[in-house]
Amino acid sequence: MPLSVNKTAYASAQAEIAMELTTGTVLSENNADAKLPMASTTKILTAIIVIEDCNLDEEITVPDKAVGVEGSSIYLKHGEKINICDLLYGLMLRSGNDCAAALAIHHSGSIEKFAEVMNERARKIGALSSNFKNPSGLPDDEHYTTARDLCKIACYAMNNPEFKKIVSTANYNGKYKSFINKNKMLKFCEGANGIKTGYTVKAGRCLVSSAERCGMDIVTVVLNCPDMYAHSCSIFDKCFKTYKLLKFDTNKVFISGNILCKLKKNENIVVKSYGEINYEVIPVREQTDNAVAELKISDENGLLFTRKLYSI
Repeated sequence: MPLSVNKTAYASAQAEIAMELTTGTVLSENNADAKLPMASTTKILTAIIVIEDCNLDEEITVPDKAVGVEGSSIYLKHGEKINICDLLYGLMLRSGNDCAAALAIHHSGSIEKFAEVMNERARKIGALSSNFKNPSGLPDDEHYTTARDLCKIACYAMNNPEFKKIVSTANYNGKYKSFINKNKMLKFCEGANGIKTGYTVKAGRCLVSSAERCGMDIVTVVLNCPDMYAHSCSIFDKCFKTYKLLKFDTNKVFISGNILCKLKKNENIVVKSYGEINYEVIPVREQTDNAVAELKISDENGLLFTRKLYSI
């Protein structure tokens, strides 16, 4: 039985969601499937595509179409030399729309081709209700996402060590550029380690955040939220108070009869912080896949988790 979802009633965000990073478990949501503009939080997908596909040490010449781009900028100049790494930090710490254009053109040859890659990659991640038209989040009626999709993309990105390192950096000194991270969440919220702000008149204030406390990582998305920092902090506080993460690795030994057994791979499960958790190890009568038993975990609401166990 899946965890019951807390349907929050906050009026300050048009849409919001919170997920546990490793399992994707939804901890809290409100209007999470509404299709909305997301401003510069778009750059989360841009960054992870570039990190996965490009050599971050590669030096490029700034393309003409990345000079004088509308909106926030690191003021790239015509013919300027810069590496991909510095562009990524400029993209995520300063929200440089010129960085987004330069990276997109380097990756795909044009903004339009890169948008096609964005949509393809989003679908692979499981973000099926989104459509991307540019790498920066500049207004376009056909450029939209949902809080749920954006959170899936953010969780995917935060599982990449290079991405996580970039968005958690407060001050960056690169080969060509230096930046201060303008994401106030890193200072204001306990355990915060990223990830991206966004604002346009149409989208309002948008914030995707990540925080880690007591060994659990939570990612939140708030779209069109005037008090995005305070509201995101309140979501974190409530979720960390209500839930905890149980971790089972392959070194943990269970006993089925007189047989020692273990999981095939590491597993995580989100449970309520309060209430009783029950564990059962049930022998498998008809062995398949060499499994000797089954681990079942439940709470007062029923079954939460079941996995096969294998002899050591």
